[in-house]
Amino acid sequence: MAEMVRAAHPGEVAILDGIADVAGGFDLILCDVWGVLHDGVHAHRGASDALTRFRALPGERPRRVVLVSNAPRPGAGVLAQLDGFGVPRSAYDTIVTSGDLTCRLLAERAAAPVYHLGPDRDLPIFDGLDLARGGPDDAAHVVVTGLLDDEVETAEDYRDRLAPWAARGVTMICANPDLVVERGERLIPCAGALAALYEELGGAVVYAGKPHVPVYEAALAAAEALDGGAPLPRGRVLAIGDAIRTDVAGARAFGIASLLVARGIHAEELGVAAGAPIGDIAHWLEAQTVHPDAVIDLLRW
Repeated sequence: MAEMVRAAHPGEVAILDGIADVAGGFDLILCDVWGVLHDGVHAHRGASDALTRFRALPGERPRRVVLVSNAPRPGAGVLAQLDGFGVPRSAYDTIVTSGDLTCRLLAERAAAPVYHLGPDRDLPIFDGLDLARGGPDDAAHVVVTGLLDDEVETAEDYRDRLAPWAARGVTMICANPDLVVERGERLIPCAGALAALYEELGGAVVYAGKPHVPVYEAALAAAEALDGGAPLPRGRVLAIGDAIRTDVAGARAFGIASLLVARGIHAEELGVAAGAPIGDIAHWLEAQTVHPDAVIDLLRW
């Protein structure tokens, strides 16, 4: 796994009991948050322990963990959320979010009026930005952070609201490319579902976050900055996440190895939702456009 990513065949994907045997081959882990460290309700203690143990491994350079999240909020907000879940700060060095990248995108477009589509809990994404804010009828850009009520709504509920923007050529900035996310035992729609519908309607979308390369570049730069800017070969970087479409595809595009956590958003598809062990997943992987280098049920040491 520590070698440069190959075009893995589903039959070649390893099933891991823990990461202890492979961890020494990496200097940096880029770890997803929602679905790996917690499920939106409870923290996965074994995952925090595994990352803490990884950071303590001896090596030629410090082992680093950068949390890479598609949360539509700056990293400081995710840090506070992790503290609330009881995830120890010993498990990671720093956090890079799609919200951080969205802030940069908004700053580049500060002169044009922007409209926010999403819940009030995501408003910190605008903190510190001197932006021209517009209404839905005069905005040049729409930044979407999520559904207003993701407990009951679906993307389809927004078709009539999105269609006029698409017809007018308004650019959408998607602050969370995820289609769904875990919340306990449920899957909740995210901003990525609205962005997908907007593209279906002919609208243009600029994405911040996984699986797009800029968030990986930002995460790698953050890790290198911790060690005085010393370059880190991509063959020494492992991405961990629970989504084929974002975590695995993004790692593949960036040229780094990936580990898929099965008991996340794909748990039902893989037959592990009720805690069953991972079985023969080759058939499921065969249907995917990209494949991880290894699979684990839950992240553990």
